[in-house]
Amino acid sequence: MDGEVWERFETGVQHSERILPMIQEILAEGGQSLMQLDAIAFGRGPGSFTGLRICAGVVQGLAFGADLPVVPVSSLAALAQGVDATRVLAAFDARMHQVYWGAYVRNAQGMIELVGEEKVQTPMQVPVPDDAGWVGAGGGWDQYSAELTARLKNRVTAWRAQCFPRARSVAQLGIYVYENGLLLSPEQALPVYLRDDVAVKQAKS
Repeated sequence: MDGEVWERFETGVQHSERILPMIQEILAEGGQSLMQLDAIAFGRGPGSFTGLRICAGVVQGLAFGADLPVVPVSSLAALAQGVDATRVLAAFDARMHQVYWGAYVRNAQGMIELVGEEKVQTPMQVPVPDDAGWVGAGGGWDQYSAELTARLKNRVTAWRAQCFPRARSVAQLGIYVYENGLLLSPEQALPVYLRDDVAVKQAKS
């Protein structure tokens, strides 16, 4: 039914084992089959290398099998979409004393839009906004709140602990992108790492 959303939310390390059963469960709950969908939206990153590769591989397989287009959605944008705020500074812990970082502003349709670029930086390198009234969210804030608060000073009014991207937010942003005609073919369902040099180093080790 239009406007209704079904989702599953689980944390842990069993992504490869749980993702297909969860997809089957959610389709059954919504009374849909894969062939009835218009497109598949997915969180394209940034984030965990392993998690992103699993996600992209599953999406490619499903989209090829059902002949569906794909809609990549920034994982940082999905995080920001789920925060009850107009201006969100989203951050994931990128390890190595860095954060994946993006600044987002909510538009008139209630959708989050990126300001500038998504980056991977140390907490003391993140861009300081020109204006105030921003809210921080994400694991990067959980890990580096003291440094980020010192860096951003009065630009941030608050930060929200234990905020994670939700499938609901990926769906909302995916619909918005779909309605604007920004679709990709299945083979273009690729992860966005932001820190490609680390992926290369790991591959050589």
